[in-house]
Amino acid sequence: MLQLPDSPPRMKTLVSVDESYKLCRQLIAKYSATFYLSTLLLSKEKRPAVWAIYAWCRRTDELVDGPASALTTPETLDQWEQQLESIFAGHPVENYDVALVDTVQRFPMDIQPFRDMIAGQRMDLYRSRYETFEELYLYCYRVAGTVGLMSTAIMGLDNTSTTAPWNREQPSYIPTQEEIALGIAKQLTNILRDVGEDARRGRIYLPLEDLARFNYTEQDLLKGVIDDRWRSLMRFQIARAEQFYRKAERGIAYLSPDARLPVWAALMHYSGILNVIERNDYDVFNQRAYVPQWRKLSTLPVAWMRSQVL
Repeated sequence: MLQLPDSPPRMKTLVSVDESYKLCRQLIAKYSATFYLSTLLLSKEKRPAVWAIYAWCRRTDELVDGPASALTTPETLDQWEQQLESIFAGHPVENYDVALVDTVQRFPMDIQPFRDMIAGQRMDLYRSRYETFEELYLYCYRVAGTVGLMSTAIMGLDNTSTTAPWNREQPSYIPTQEEIALGIAKQLTNILRDVGEDARRGRIYLPLEDLARFNYTEQDLLKGVIDDRWRSLMRFQIARAEQFYRKAERGIAYLSPDARLPVWAALMHYSGILNVIERNDYDVFNQRAYVPQWRKLSTLPVAWMRSQVL
């Protein structure tokens, strides 16, 4: 578990850049096998940079969702944001930071999405309910939609559509909203998959207005009641997540050609969790929905085809 120092860090010897990237790779392989598989489809140059970003995001999330999250305070997140500023200034504080410093230098990127993600963790410190989807959307953007924005500089964009003489004055389209949509879709998928786990921690991320729409109560959710009301509610939530996946799909063609297959694979692997939830009859209280490795691998030919023609 990540531990932040109580005082300004003392000078200490950190690992090499290569060792730091290795630590980041090990972290993603351990905690996100689905995403890790997708990153292996990236070029050797881009792959480690995505690992560095993931490691920072994972460690940020651990502050409020990890084993020692009860010790996290607003001041903890203030200090974490100061450490972020140090990273972007080229001064790593911890071993994982070394890789992110190198990534930021090789792929210049905006610090704001990183700050926004920390703001999302602040929401988890004082909120365990969301009245409306608009409120939940802001949370999802901060903790997940920001990841797409962080990754844009690494993935790169396809500028071939503007190389023709009649297009040279036209700016390249940047699929910002589509990148955010993919993060939103994945976070909504996480929320649906983890309903039972979150409920045991006293958290309900499904909008309360949606529960009321289907006459399903907080008490029902905390008890893990599965009935026709619950199934209708879950079908509604899954349809919403799928809308964000469809929006995200429209932006992949604007990415650099060597980034399209990994993004298609990640999208298909993650959206597959929704299919598993449906096959499990929407029981997310007693079993965790996951896509088997063989099924992930079986989707790669389709992902490759889509990366070529869509």
